[in-house]
Amino acid sequence: MLHKIYGSLILVLIFAGSSWGQAVTLRGKPLTLIGEKAQVGQALPTVSLPDLSLNMIDLQSFKGKVTILSVVPSLDTPTCEKQTHILSEENKGLDQTANLVTISRDLPFAQKRFAKEANIHNILFLSDYRDAEFGRSTGLLIEENRLLARAIIVLDRDGIIRYLEVVSELARLPEMEKAFHFARSL
Repeated sequence: MLHKIYGSLILVLIFAGSSWGQAVTLRGKPLTLIGEKAQVGQALPTVSLPDLSLNMIDLQSFKGKVTILSVVPSLDTPTCEKQTHILSEENKGLDQTANLVTISRDLPFAQKRFAKEANIHNILFLSDYRDAEFGRSTGLLIEENRLLARAIIVLDRDGIIRYLEVVSELARLPEMEKAFHFARSL
């Protein structure tokens, strides 16, 4: 029990220390996040997004398993590629017990090409290309370029956000190992 309380305290500190209430930057240039800001302790919004085969996946279907949502602006950039490889290859067995999901605004066809070229088979790729519903409902949509802000979100088995890091500088990676550690504690 103390471990779970301790983990929650870390989460609150990470959340409070992020730039979530402010604009994120890209190489120092301020960008504006729009939409309803997701918060630790609230349920993930009800949204359906297409997967690589254009099947609509309801994000509520992740309930029952811990879920890590890796949110990236575009898979065709070095930082997003690295974040996705870390999720796939450095999760230390979480892919056996948790849902691992990458969400971007890339078209499903581009995501499919990326997954094939990167030889990634243990992540569910979802696209927010249609109307940025995920970005708007989580406050991760960047107004200036219509991409998603870089973030890592951990959901508990009930679909409640328990860990949230919105990276203040888009060219930097989130603290993936902290998210993995937190997911293992749930």
